[in-house]
Amino acid sequence: MIIAKKTPAQLALMRKAGLIVHEAHQAARSLIKAGTTTAEIDAIVEKVIRGHNADPLFKGHRVPGVVPFPACACVSVNEEIVHGIPGPRVLKDGDIVSVDIGVRYQGWCGDAAVTWPVGEISAEARKLLDICEGTLSLAIKKMKANIVWNKVARVMESNVKNAGFAVVEDLCGHGIGQQMWESPQVPNYFSPLSGDFKLQAGMVVAIEPMVAVGTKNLKVLDDGWTYVTADGSLAAHFEHTIAITEDGVQVMTAGPDGKAWGIV
Repeated sequence: MIIAKKTPAQLALMRKAGLIVHEAHQAARSLIKAGTTTAEIDAIVEKVIRGHNADPLFKGHRVPGVVPFPACACVSVNEEIVHGIPGPRVLKDGDIVSVDIGVRYQGWCGDAAVTWPVGEISAEARKLLDICEGTLSLAIKKMKANIVWNKVARVMESNVKNAGFAVVEDLCGHGIGQQMWESPQVPNYFSPLSGDFKLQAGMVVAIEPMVAVGTKNLKVLDDGWTYVTADGSLAAHFEHTIAITEDGVQVMTAGPDGKAWGIV
């Protein structure tokens, strides 16, 4: 497995991409309320990205046998885990909505996701969001140079399962750099059968726990993109792009003040 390491100059460009991602997320957050359509969220995300002369990573992305992804943001509601296509759906109080945004700026990428509550949500939904965000936070705290990934993944998995929830295992995080998806694959659960790897200074990975209230199993809707829980239970998704350094980690998709979801 070849895992590309980034130079300080390349990391600086990735940080700029990450700041655009964060700004787009803050713009999306301003619309998370009852009565907003998912298409309106996508429109404001595109406005921010284009305003920086950056490119949305998701729009036009192709996979075999499926129409290109038609939007800049993935907007996934309730039982939708990831890759929800924005459209006329209207948010209502009690929903939870995951927004996933990817940007390429001057040839380098940033990718982050967050799940927001819409108005007052159920106690179960609030616990789900807290556990999923907390799982990302635990990963950030645990990550450092020269630790093998499975040690981080074991902590992430335990946090989810101890709460009575399920880790979505068929989807995972990934390396990121000049391309949105690079080696390695980064699972959110301990897997002795998968190819483990050691975190090393200069590596950049997107860490993205996906957690479901019910089953870990999923299915794909007829649009070919949207993954939903197989039992229709709620799901949450939190993600940051994270660089490994000799001194710890840098969250590339944090705000200018270094703050964002999952950062304690």
